[in-house]
Amino acid sequence: MIEQRTIFEIHRMKGLGLSLRAIARNLKVARKTVLKYLENPNPGKPTIKRASKIDPFKEEIGRMLDMDATVSGQVIRQRLTPLGFEGGKSILNQYLQTVRKQHQNRRPFIRFESRPGEQFQIDWGHFGALEYGKTKRKLYCMAVIECYSRLLYLEFTHSQRQETLHRCLLNAFHFFGGTARELVHDNMLTAVIERDGPLIRYNEAFLSFLRPFQLTPFACHPGQPHEKGKIEKGAIHYIRNSFWPLRRFQDLLDVQNQAIHWRDTVANVRVHRTTGERPVDRFKTEHMRPLPELLPDCRDTAEVRVYSDFCIHFDGNTYTAPPWLIGKHVTAKGDSRTVCLYFKGKQVASHKRSWERSERVELPEHREAARKNLHKHWLSNEVAILFSLGEEAKTYVERLSTSPHPLKKTVRRLLHLMDEYGSSALIDAIKKALAHHAYGADYIENILYQEMTPQRRHPPLKLNQESLNRIRLQEPSLADYDAFVVRRRKHHDRD
Repeated sequence: MIEQRTIFEIHRMKGLGLSLRAIARNLKVARKTVLKYLENPNPGKPTIKRASKIDPFKEEIGRMLDMDATVSGQVIRQRLTPLGFEGGKSILNQYLQTVRKQHQNRRPFIRFESRPGEQFQIDWGHFGALEYGKTKRKLYCMAVIECYSRLLYLEFTHSQRQETLHRCLLNAFHFFGGTARELVHDNMLTAVIERDGPLIRYNEAFLSFLRPFQLTPFACHPGQPHEKGKIEKGAIHYIRNSFWPLRRFQDLLDVQNQAIHWRDTVANVRVHRTTGERPVDRFKTEHMRPLPELLPDCRDTAEVRVYSDFCIHFDGNTYTAPPWLIGKHVTAKGDSRTVCLYFKGKQVASHKRSWERSERVELPEHREAARKNLHKHWLSNEVAILFSLGEEAKTYVERLSTSPHPLKKTVRRLLHLMDEYGSSALIDAIKKALAHHAYGADYIENILYQEMTPQRRHPPLKLNQESLNRIRLQEPSLADYDAFVVRRRKHHDRD
């Protein structure tokens, strides 16, 4: 190789009309070199193929990989050494990395076809996430296929929990009008707890769910996707490439509705490439086992407490309950659409399920019941005193009733703050707290402390009889006195 400057001069001199001899003489290079760089200014470096120590043994290495594509390089080197191989493990491992994959798929597989109603295959697929406001929920798809007909059922969810798996399978059984005899699946934790070769420890909850359906589970061997190839390629791969592209979704219900339409108008009515028939025509309903009379309840379930704001916490959100259940424990059960509350086996509330987080889902009748219940507290003398301070104080107490703070204790603390700082200062603090949606005596006390010093430094006189200490008088309305003075002045003017 010569320098780029020399190559430039060759082309420059050729452009001036100089001959090859003259250019070679001026630049002191051979004429062949001048001709070479005139034809190609950027010739590639010449490659010299050197013999490798692996070359004589490539055929034997390929034979070993055909027998076992996962065999280690150490074992292959042990077998090659008696044959005269003198190379190191680095050169052997580097070669194995380039050829091992070529031999992994050479193992022959025997295609088998199930009889009608003999086998289901199931699998999960991950499909990104859906956004609900500022919340993102992962999106999964459970696919179930009846192996003989290739009839497909699919359901999108936001989790892969135990109850979700059971609920998807139960919905699939309803779709097929019964169950098959076998259920083929991978080694997911909701189905297989532990595995050591052929020894399998199944998930007890999974077995309890399958028992009423007389459905036998079969877990595939790890790393052997061909054992459930119909669901791998015929369902998950097909859903990902046929249903999923170029679609937009609003929420989980929208995803499922579009999936159902695609399932019934495309997936199950196409002519299947393997069977040559439409899955909906090939499916034999009469070969399915009938469902048992008593079906399991597969909803997400939690024992929860009803707090003072008449709400329970479930899956990152709060849902209201009848206020008379405050302090009691109820059972919350949710599926993909609703969240229902049960007390002593009876349903007491039903909500539309929210997939956002930190959201309060409220029924109007629960708030109305809370207001009626609040009127009982309003009859107390202490609440009446706060109400006498004006509409802001009344609104603040009403909103306190729907907060987690205990109403009676908070009202008493507010009255103590009024004794210490005065009613005008308390009203100003309440206005600011309302503007910032800050409910609680601590917020009011902090506002008062930051803005002024107490007006009344001496607490009220404490009497021996505690009931007398709790007597409070309402703040007099100065408007009544003003009206009285105006009436007297008009009467005096007439006289």
